[in-house]
Amino acid sequence: MSDPKRSSRRNFLKASAAATFVAPTIVPATAFANGDRPAPSDRVVVGCIGTGDLGRRHHLNNMLLPNPRIEVAAVCDVDQNHRDQAAIDVYNKTKRKVGVYEDFRELCDRTDIDAVLVATPDHWHTLTSIYAIESGKDVYCEKPLTLTIDEGKNFVATARRYGAVVQTGSQQRSDSRFRLACELVRNGYIGKLKQVDTHIGGIGSGEWKPVTTPPPELNWDFWLGPAPYREYSPNRVHYDFRWFSDFSGGKMTDWGAHHNDIAQWGIGADGSGPVKVEGKGVFSETGPYDVAGDFEVKYTYGNGVVLICHAEGENGIKFTGENGWVFVSRGKIEASNPDLLKTEFKSTDTRLYKSDHHHNNWLDCIKSREKPICDVEVGHRSCTICHLGNIAMKLGRPLEWDPVKEDFVNDELASRLVRKPMRAPWQV
Repeated sequence: MSDPKRSSRRNFLKASAAATFVAPTIVPATAFANGDRPAPSDRVVVGCIGTGDLGRRHHLNNMLLPNPRIEVAAVCDVDQNHRDQAAIDVYNKTKRKVGVYEDFRELCDRTDIDAVLVATPDHWHTLTSIYAIESGKDVYCEKPLTLTIDEGKNFVATARRYGAVVQTGSQQRSDSRFRLACELVRNGYIGKLKQVDTHIGGIGSGEWKPVTTPPPELNWDFWLGPAPYREYSPNRVHYDFRWFSDFSGGKMTDWGAHHNDIAQWGIGADGSGPVKVEGKGVFSETGPYDVAGDFEVKYTYGNGVVLICHAEGENGIKFTGENGWVFVSRGKIEASNPDLLKTEFKSTDTRLYKSDHHHNNWLDCIKSREKPICDVEVGHRSCTICHLGNIAMKLGRPLEWDPVKEDFVNDELASRLVRKPMRAPWQV
């Protein structure tokens, strides 16, 4: 029996959102097992939503198509060039034609698709993922998981209600260097943890290109979706959308969602967060970008640990304890005492969730129905850290945060900023 809430919501979205649907060409996954390749019944059938640079280059071509456990059945993007090229990539690799869609809802409504990978711009992450979950799909969603704190709360609640497996694309959790750093910290090998510093970079730069007519291959109104209407400029799309608060949160939510996630892991605050936040940021007085370029945000946790997120400095995370420090990035791991990196952990030590491959961990959990290493609530809480930083910089004053209620303490103005209105007819 269908869920009335799910049906009414899906029918509303279908009836009210103006978007062009491109009819799919579907070839079922009926290939026989070959060598080590699992039989079709053992593969996860995946649809890719968002096939720009990250969605196509990283996820589709590097992670999904080479994986024998996955059958890619459909691709979707509001840019025709992106979706068509993604379909060509699948055909070149597998000799199979796949469904090609402009509207993610049509992809999600297919009953033969088990799961979706969402690599859209940030302001679409939650809407797309929630619709997929309500359509019975499991989800891999790129970071930052949400555009606002309130979206994250809804995302978590929906995933729990439907029992969906949701992996956040914070793949550093599946890197042994980051896990080692956090295990050293969590087990006191650098003494009592005092401070964590994350260095994530500042705003991008480039010549502003004036407003113009959107290219014919791009459905600009659909690209904007729930965001306020803006005139098209090449700077607003693709990578540079990150510098507009309508669509993202700058480097704070871009790299911050990676490194502050690891900071939370090392602090032991995956299901919680800080109690105080204060920050200062430099905003352009002339535009057009409206997120902070240079910044420094200080978070204080209930146990006294301080996390400082910096724009400047060597990209990575540094944990500082009473007896030493550990620095980790995607390129290296270092410690105040190099022997720390050779630590043989005791049977009584806390060992963290182990995953050596982020996408395979997602597939494993789709089968087992267990939570993946960067479950939706972990992704939401890590993203919340970034949103708190942006709110503190915007208001320019210290704020108190209740990580249990997930709201600011006695601060009506700050509480308003945990959400943003969505352009009709979109809603969560």
